[in-house]
Formats: sequence, structure tokens, C-alpha cells
Amino acid sequence: MKIAIPDLISNSYFPAIAAVELGLFKREGFDVELELVVPVEKALAALADGSLELLGCSSHLVVGGFPEWRGAKLLCAQAQGMYWFLVMRSDLNAARGDLSSVKGRRIGAAHWVGMALRRLLVEAGIDPARDHVEIAPIPGAHGAGMSFGVMAVQALEEGRVDGFWANGMGAELAARRGVGTIVLDARRDPGVPAHTMASVVASDRLIAEQPELAAAAVRAVVGAQRALRSDVELARGIGRKLFPQTEAGLIAELIRRDLPYYAAALPREAIERMIGFSKAAGILKRDPAYEEVVAAQFAPAWDG
Repeated sequence: MKIAIPDLISNSYFPAIAAVELGLFKREGFDVELELVVPVEKALAALADGSLELLGCSSHLVVGGFPEWRGAKLLCAQAQGMYWFLVMRSDLNAARGDLSSVKGRRIGAAHWVGMALRRLLVEAGIDPARDHVEIAPIPGAHGAGMSFGVMAVQALEEGRVDGFWANGMGAELAARRGVGTIVLDARRDPGVPAHTMASVVASDRLIAEQPELAAAAVRAVVGAQRALRSDVELARGIGRKLFPQTEAGLIAELIRRDLPYYAAALPREAIERMIGFSKAAGILKRDPAYEEVVAAQFAPAWDG
């Protein structure tokens, strides 16, 4: 059995990574392997045809494989809040919170991730078309074994983009190397709506046919969150196994910062915000009920 994630060298989906690497699925009686699958549409297709059991990803992009939220459900959150950073080239001297710094600039962002940035800009009165903001994927950043954040920093250093909207690892590398300035931390800066969150997804078919696996996935993620809260240095050991040396040295600090957001619950208000965002982004037309989006039968396991 497998759980896939669309980005590996990052803190974005680390609870899912830790659930596998700390043996928490095996403790539940399931042999589940971790797999990096890009692009995420490929993972969604595998989830739909049954060749993949579980997927850790941003909640809003499930509709990319299950149109109108039919056929899959969120099992739990890996962490609360939207977890991306807007980083601009350091020589632009962009101030913290100044979204107008993107005007007339090229911003690297993965397709589904970029939707959230576009929405934040519109909410701030910035029209990407009118204000000549180019938000587009970075060529080559989604190859096998690639991390978007790491590749985004390279693109920033080489002048191929003026900024990027990506994960915490990319933001940290850019800031430490002096090539980028963090303009927005979506999870921590005040007044930023959380349009999506890192979650774990399963198909309706798997939930119906293997409810014990779905329940085990929730318990494994909750166990990983608890283990990392108890000893964040566990993240360093996982990083040494899976990440390059530099990123392995950073991951424990990134996870330490994320620990306050480690909760598996899927609050109704968060799901309603995600649905509203999805409709505004044009990827969802109807208003699915909470129970159509969330496998609420596993809610008792969210708090352990």
C-alpha cells in the first residue's frame, strides 16, 4: 500500500512522511510506503482508479481528480492553515506584507498552488492581468525527485523569476542565502485567509471497502503529530534519511515552527472557506455539504 505526496523535500506534508518513517502505519497493522508522485494530477488519477490508497496534499486540489467533490473525501488535516510563502528577489527591497511588490513581476508557483496566490492578490485589490503579474510554474521544477521550493530558489538565484510562492523550505533557503525576502507567510501573518490546508485524502471506494485502513491513516498522522510535538529532533533523523544534507539540517527547525498548527481536525468553517475559494477560483461550481467533503466518521480519532 502507498501514500503519495506531491512534494518531498519540504515541511508541507511532513506529518504524512513521519507517519511512514516512524513506523506508525506498521503499528496500526498496515505496510504503507511513501511515494513522491508528480504532477499531483497523476496521483489523483491513481487514487481514482484504486492503484493508490492514500494521498497527502492541499485540500482544494482534490477536485482536480474528483470533479465537483464526488468520489473522494478528506480523512484528516496534516496541519492547520495555508502553508505557503511569498518570496521576492532581495534586491527588490520588498517590505513584509507589501503584496503590490508583485506588480509587473514573474512569480513562480505550481499550478494548483498559484490559485491561492491569485485569490489573495484579488482580495488585496491587485488584478494579475491588469497589473501584469505573471504567475506560472517553473520549468523543470516538477521532475522526478524534485522539490518545488528548492527549485524555486535556484530559479530566483538565476533570475528566471522575480519571486515565488512555495513551501517553507524554499522560503528558508532563499532567506538564508540572501537571494530572497519573505513578503508573506500565509500561515502566520495576520489577516491572511486560509483557503486550503494540508490534508490526507482517500477515495470513497477505499473508505467503503477498507474503512480500517482509512481509520489507521488518521491515527498514524495524529501519532506523527504527537511524536513530533514530544521530540522535534525526530524530524532531523527523518531528514537525514530522505533529504539532501542542507535541507536535512533545516527541517527540524521548520517543523518546530509548525508544531502549533499540528492538529488533525477539519473544522466546518475551514471547509466552508475552502469551498468558497474553490468556487471563486472556478474549479468548483456546486456547494457540497460538509459530509460530502469530509469523512466525518473518523472525527473521533482527530484528537487522538
